Amino acid sequence: MHTHCPSCRLRFEVEPGFFIGAMYISYAMSLGIFFSVSGAIYLAFNNPEFYYYVIGIPLVVLILLPVMFRYSRVIFLHLFGGVKPDTGDSTFI
Repeated sequence: MHTHCPSCRLRFEVEPGFFIGAMYISYAMSLGIFFSVSGAIYLAFNNPEFYYYVIGIPLVVLILLPVMFRYSRVIFLHLFGGVKPDTGDSTFI
């Protein structure tokens, strides 16, 4: 991860260990994925055997782990880092 934003020079890590709090956001995302995937497996396979859940849920979480890692840090930075998006002519995804 960059220490500063390449375009606006914003320092991302406010203090050492700042992003440890992002673990809680990542945990909430994991719970959402857990319930969504388990519901999808239940509906798609008509309440299958237990090992479908044991294999399916961790597989989806592992596939989405890079996305969860990135966006949990972004959400945490916006909530607690004092970052406000520029409402000018720049675009945000």
